[in-house]
Amino acid sequence: MAATVDARGLSCPQPVILTINEIKSGTDPEIIVLVDTETSQENVSRAAVSHGCTVSEVMQDNEGYRIIIKKEK
Repeated sequence: MAATVDARGLSCPQPVILTINEIKSGTDPEIIVLVDTETSQENVSRAAVSHGCTVSEVMQDNEGYRIIIKKEK
């Protein structure tokens, strides 16, 4: 199962902070982050990698971006 962080409508650094909090405290091995700007997508992806995770997929749709992050074991 994957945790979902819906950060649409939030400006940076809020999406990054919410993502980092989920990486640190969540137990799910996969996190889906929803953001609505390219800047947020880039910042969240960069933060995930810097916290030892892998960004396995980034999908763009009409509502923004869906980022799938896999936590390293």
